[in-house]
Amino acid sequence: MSFEKALPGGQAWFRALRRSPSPWLRGLFALVAALVLAVGVAACGDDDDDDGGDDTGGDESALIESNPDNEAVELTIGSKNFDEQFILGEIYAQALEAAGYSVNTELNLGSEVIAKRALEEGEVDAYPEYTSTTLTSLYEVAPEDVPGDATAAYEMANAELQTDGLTAFPPTPFTSANAVGLLTETADELGVETISDLEGVSQDLTLYGTTECRQRIDCLLGLEANYGLEFKGFRPVDPELRYEVLDNGDADLSILFTTDGQLYTDPGTYAILEDDQQLLPAGNVIVTASQEAVDEAGEDFGATIEKVQENLTLEVMQELNARVSLDREDPADVAADYLKASGYIQ
Repeated sequence: MSFEKALPGGQAWFRALRRSPSPWLRGLFALVAALVLAVGVAACGDDDDDDGGDDTGGDESALIESNPDNEAVELTIGSKNFDEQFILGEIYAQALEAAGYSVNTELNLGSEVIAKRALEEGEVDAYPEYTSTTLTSLYEVAPEDVPGDATAAYEMANAELQTDGLTAFPPTPFTSANAVGLLTETADELGVETISDLEGVSQDLTLYGTTECRQRIDCLLGLEANYGLEFKGFRPVDPELRYEVLDNGDADLSILFTTDGQLYTDPGTYAILEDDQQLLPAGNVIVTASQEAVDEAGEDFGATIEKVQENLTLEVMQELNARVSLDREDPADVAADYLKASGYIQ
């Protein structure tokens, strides 16, 4: 899936081109990426010797086939209101359309509370949610009670959803979760690799996070209560500035997300401290749907969703996020590129 791995000259050249301040060079990046994608997909389709093991979609069996029986079924796919959700919403919507369904989108619903209400009221038929958010926010499960295993967390979340006439499909390979991040050079200077390693030094460090981080057990509240850490100070920050405050030295530590695009485009620049006490619950994506929609849509609904998730590894999701959040590409185009490069659509 990764464009840069197919480029001669290596990843460093690709990333420098992507981040260049020159509009001409950034335009060149977009052209090169498009050419690499086109050549890669064509090569996958022409290689008679492909054994199907390549993760870029060489296996023709990955192709989603349109089922005429689905044409009469109309589905509305929703999402919450940030880039990762827009990308995921488009991936699922375009894949279901390829399977023959008549698909509409509502990709800016708002918070998980609003999205769930839209689902219950029939405004949407399905949307991507996270296991940790489902359990902690929608059903008030304590973060420390959320299973660390993705399958166990999914089963627990699905059981809760079914009490409200909803259901969820199995989780994505990647997890999107809060993480304590810092510059790699700072981590090396402090000699820290885990959150517990901050004990004894945190009192000299300033932590930045979103405004709600103060009250969240999977953020500042939990770092203080569960890890016993005391910080020199906590400063609220807009999510868009979480890396900037590290880069300019305002923050020693910043609450990041494991799927952030910056972790893909700038490998080695930032370090994520291991959550050795498993305080920050995993957040694999689970497409949540009304049971009524699932019954009406038939087996292709769930089968399509599970198929297009197979290549959604952490690195792939970071790359997709980078293209939208950093390179300002359209989520619909990025989703289509992912589906084509993976062999799901032509």
